[in-house]
Amino acid sequence: MAMTSSRPYMIRALFDWIVDNQCTPYILVDAHAEGVSVPQQYVNDEGQIVLNIAPSAVQGLVIDGEGIEFSARFGGVPTQLYIPCSGVLGVYARENGQGMIFEPEQDTTPEPPKGGPKIEVKEGRAPDGKSGASKQDKNRPSLTVVK
Repeated sequence: MAMTSSRPYMIRALFDWIVDNQCTPYILVDAHAEGVSVPQQYVNDEGQIVLNIAPSAVQGLVIDGEGIEFSARFGGVPTQLYIPCSGVLGVYARENGQGMIFEPEQDTTPEPPKGGPKIEVKEGRAPDGKSGASKQDKNRPSLTVVK
């Protein structure tokens, strides 16, 4: 079963951890990622921008399963920003650099294996493949290696 990305959960957890420790949460953003809306004049030569997302530095901060949205001032001008979770490259504390840099996200759809053993779930089978399981075990699935 394919799972959703863990990145939104990690972003929220790291943000809470950093704030709980009285530090300033910064995010490193890929400013050229799809859906990112940040002031481009502040993006560095590598296409990245570092943003302070401390509650005292932003207004209307929302961190959800899709991304991070807030309003901040750049050069005195209020600006609405949106960063999808896939555009967040890392979350860290300004004061000590502790936090996490994320690996590039992989496609969450698993590919079928190319050769090698397959694992199948067989209803009512004992681990050795025999059907001599007790009456109670017949309703429990078990894993069998198929070569």
